[in-house]
Amino acid sequence: MNTINPILVILSSKINDFERKNIDVSKSSVGWHLEHSLKTIDQIITACKKSDPSTYQWKFKLNRFLIMDVLQKIPRGKAKAPKVVQPEGDISKESLQMHLDKVYQNLENWEDVHENCCFFHPFFGNLNKKATEKFLVLHTNHHLKIIEDICN
Repeated sequence: MNTINPILVILSSKINDFERKNIDVSKSSVGWHLEHSLKTIDQIITACKKSDPSTYQWKFKLNRFLIMDVLQKIPRGKAKAPKVVQPEGDISKESLQMHLDKVYQNLENWEDVHENCCFFHPFFGNLNKKATEKFLVLHTNHHLKIIEDICN
């Protein structure tokens, strides 16, 4: 996935800052945002790979159109991360690097995945491969901006 790989490089460059916090920006640490982003990418890619492309059906969703196509950014503080992608336990440089390696491994054969593989997003509805890539870039950039603000 050419669109997410450059962002993963930026994520990896922030691992050394994993303990940094700035309560004025976020109550979560840089490590939390990194782990959440990696967990989100990993679980969504896995869900798409396991999906049945024949079940995908496009449906217009105003929320998806406004956020992903018009604004092209996720507003801060408007939604809470689902429990399944919230980091649990201790976060360390080593655990972040292991999860980053796992994400790279999971992305290896992404090009071979059917264009109508999909996953259900609670706010945007069903997203096919192209929309999934767009969402993952948008979501990861959202957290990278928060990380930048924490570090500055």
